Amino acid sequence: MWLLPLATYASHIRAGDIQAKSDTTPARNPRRIFFKMVLYTKLPSRDVADQPNSTFFFGDGTSIDVTRVGNGTVIPSAPNTKINIYYFDHIYNAPGQYAVSFIGEYRNKEVRNLSNPDMQAFFISTSITIDPALGINRSPVLTAPAIDQATANQVYLHSPAAYDADGDSLAFKLQPSRRATSGGGVVSASTVPGFQYPDIYDTNGRQVAYLGNPVGDRSYFRQDINTGLIVWNAPSSQSIGEYNFAFVVEEWRRTAGARPRLIGTVIRDMQIVVGPSTNLRPEVTIPEDICVVAGTTVNGAVTATDPDRNPVQLFAYGTFPPITFQQTATGPPAARGTFRWVTSCEDVRRDPYLFTFKAQDVPASGNPPLIDEKIWRVRVIGPPPQTLQAQRQGTSTRVVLTWDRYQCMQASQMLIFRKENPSDFTPGDCQTGIPADAGYTQIGAIDAGLSSFLDDNNGRGLERGKTYCYRIYAVFPLPKGGESIASAEACVTLDGTSTLLTNVTVDRTATNGQVTVKWTLPLNQTGFTAPAGYRLYRAPGQNVAATSATFKQVFNTTSLAETTFVDAGRNTVDSAFTYKLEFFSRDNTSANAAEIRETTAPASSVRLSGRADEAASGNVLTWTYNVPWDNTRQPTTIYRRAPGSPTFTLLATVTGTATSGTYTDRGTAANPLVLGETYCYYVQTNGSYASPNITNLLNASQEICVAPVPCRPILTLQTTNCDSLVANLYALPATIIGPNQRYTNYLSWQLDTNSPPNCNVAVTGYQVYYRGPEATAYQLLATTVEPRYAHVGLATVSGCYQVRAVGSNGELSAFSNEACNDECQLFLLPNIFTPNNDGVNDTFRPKVTSSLRRTHFTAFNRWGVKVYEGDQDPFINWDGGGSSEERNSGPQLSDGMYFYLAEVEFNDLSRTKRTYKGWVQINR
Repeated sequence: MWLLPLATYASHIRAGDIQAKSDTTPARNPRRIFFKMVLYTKLPSRDVADQPNSTFFFGDGTSIDVTRVGNGTVIPSAPNTKINIYYFDHIYNAPGQYAVSFIGEYRNKEVRNLSNPDMQAFFISTSITIDPALGINRSPVLTAPAIDQATANQVYLHSPAAYDADGDSLAFKLQPSRRATSGGGVVSASTVPGFQYPDIYDTNGRQVAYLGNPVGDRSYFRQDINTGLIVWNAPSSQSIGEYNFAFVVEEWRRTAGARPRLIGTVIRDMQIVVGPSTNLRPEVTIPEDICVVAGTTVNGAVTATDPDRNPVQLFAYGTFPPITFQQTATGPPAARGTFRWVTSCEDVRRDPYLFTFKAQDVPASGNPPLIDEKIWRVRVIGPPPQTLQAQRQGTSTRVVLTWDRYQCMQASQMLIFRKENPSDFTPGDCQTGIPADAGYTQIGAIDAGLSSFLDDNNGRGLERGKTYCYRIYAVFPLPKGGESIASAEACVTLDGTSTLLTNVTVDRTATNGQVTVKWTLPLNQTGFTAPAGYRLYRAPGQNVAATSATFKQVFNTTSLAETTFVDAGRNTVDSAFTYKLEFFSRDNTSANAAEIRETTAPASSVRLSGRADEAASGNVLTWTYNVPWDNTRQPTTIYRRAPGSPTFTLLATVTGTATSGTYTDRGTAANPLVLGETYCYYVQTNGSYASPNITNLLNASQEICVAPVPCRPILTLQTTNCDSLVANLYALPATIIGPNQRYTNYLSWQLDTNSPPNCNVAVTGYQVYYRGPEATAYQLLATTVEPRYAHVGLATVSGCYQVRAVGSNGELSAFSNEACNDECQLFLLPNIFTPNNDGVNDTFRPKVTSSLRRTHFTAFNRWGVKVYEGDQDPFINWDGGGSSEERNSGPQLSDGMYFYLAEVEFNDLSRTKRTYKGWVQINR
């Protein structure tokens, strides 16, 4: 069992953190974890307080005593601080999550924002996840020292310069410093007593100008969640001293097809020393953020100037992957340093690399040094695949793509994209992948180690007569992720055209109707060998994907001259139909070649719908289609059959859209519509192909008939005579009060045969709409074939109704008049009740009442003192007790007369509110 350090120990620990990584030795054990602990101690210190040995807890009930490597070294940027490093490892018994921790000797006593710091044991921890699925995992590394200096009235900056060797995403969050609170091998922790963040003393502090921001009112202390940069703008003169705080670095693992997973945390406890100074902060200048292609050498010049013309030291942190940084001048007038990084494919990742550059001046006259820090973001992307080529496979409708083997071997996939016709997309300097608006569609994903791909359009073949263009790019495995720039475009044109669907026309409208389907001969038969022919497939509906399983074969022939199929026995009254045609032949490229199959795009029949519309004063027609030809170049023809006529005649022409059309028949001056009569219609579209040039593709819809608008109903609602009830309130029977009380509204209606004139009285049913007391809009309540309806099970009779009539083809009448029922405002309280628990008249509640929303009830004794108040029960149900905080009713009141005030809100449409005053006698 561990013990807290004894009070006789000297206090000296300033900061620290723990790093971990899984086993990477040749005989790798996935349950073996290697640890590195870094502690910062204040100088001078006696050996007994210099932490030469430490006890470390592994989170599984075990611990170890570890010894410092060497005697520790002094930090150049903090000469009064020694850094101590400890290495050790541990084999866990099983996978899982473990919180490892260290409990050190006491903190140094000069820390201001903790209570009795020299009596508070130093505590840090790191959490790890052992999971075989994670593979080798390394915790985040914080390369910047955890001890830093700040100066009053100047902005303080600190970046931990963190990196993750596995490319996991990091998030940074401030935390209070912590102390250990329990033992037994598994350590837990709590906030150190008295902890406050370092800006606690900045009550009169003001922000100073920083990154162009104006001076603010109040100092602030914060950390950027993405970069970890800590900004204190600005310590006030009251903040001189030493401060500790902690922050957690969260390690998030990205895996394909799953949400990011938190797999570890590192908690660093660090220290800031704020001192007075007349020194001014230096300013460091770094390159602009950049993006480079893997393999590029990144060179950057870093400079710094000091307003006091002091020399400046430059430091660089974030040294994974390996970089070189060399200071070439200290100034004045300017300090200079050069950064160099030879990138490689191993460096590709989605997130940018963060490099922290720190400038620290060397002031004279004993002033403490000041710093400036800036973070340079460098993103490394994959190079584009090279020499992509697209070639037709023989005379088939398949395309073979080839390219040079991709140079970045650790890429995981190559994504394949295709579009029709060339694009004007040119990737930007740092643009990876292919944007959605470039018009490409992904058609494949293969292992990045491959260098060819066959595009057969998922076995359906591509379309002859079209030009197809391709691009590819590489993606890199998670957790680093990343992508490459897209390749140059490669295009290929498939000469010739196989067969095309030209007609899907309805010949007869009936439940046993008929559809005729036509197509062209193969327009280019080069390379086709016998057997060759057609297979025709049918599916119900219009919007059917070519791959849908609803397609069933209805025709098969090996005679290329057969280009028409009459599909009899189809219910063209109730459904449209979609067809696709498959042309098949033998590939003549080899004796054992497979069958070539080329499938046309699906084509549907034209589906017509119509309705009489009172507002439009006519019959509204709408038709839809889903076809591969163009129906917008020639107008659609509308045909009408008048009442009593055996034939259809030309009515009008109108140009439709790519998928639909609409027309309203209002008649003409010479041939007006006769109100109340039924008219029948069909339409005929006129389509064409641009390439090859095929025109005059005529396709008829099914026939429909449009009946007149149904007559408008006149609605009657049986309502309550509230005036009569109020006048006889005292003679009414007692209201049954309870949650199961329900009401019924009775509706009836009749058709107004002159609304509109010549309207249709032959309706098939009615739609009933309801708007409750809380609602603002009507909702469909029920449908019925009878001109009456009983709305049962209501908690209140309040509500409004409207009705619409439904015609034989689904035509809807105008809404009926609105009819509303409402609650009466009935409320009568008794003058006596007997709360003696005999089950009779035990509570004070209304004798007669309508539905209530809320009642605020207050009772007073005869001296005007409030003895009870409640608003939880709309029906009061006072049991004669006085008010208490825990319940609506407390200890029982004595018998006698009491006065009441009842503020009632009724459950009517207007939410009427009324106040009732009176008296009541309690007798037990």
